[in-house]
Amino acid sequence: MYPEDLIAPMREDLTSLGIKETRSSEEVKNEINQDGTTLVVINSVCGCAAANARPAVKMATQHSKKPDRMITAFAGNDVEAVKTARDMM
Repeated sequence: MYPEDLIAPMREDLTSLGIKETRSSEEVKNEINQDGTTLVVINSVCGCAAANARPAVKMATQHSKKPDRMITAFAGNDVEAVKTARDMM
């Protein structure tokens, strides 16, 4: 688990775009099981997330076609939420 003060800015990179943070398995299930489409972003401290994933998600949120919902969970911290999201894919 990473210190929350270390990852808070990385979380905010996505939540500031209106992406809903999910920290529990139940929250992930509730979002994914709704009708419509859900974009799930597994956030991380790794360089791939910083260089590619978060910037790509930012670009996607500016497109005219968007999913019904967008959610995120943080690998290494929101362990059950990430596991549930992966299991449901």
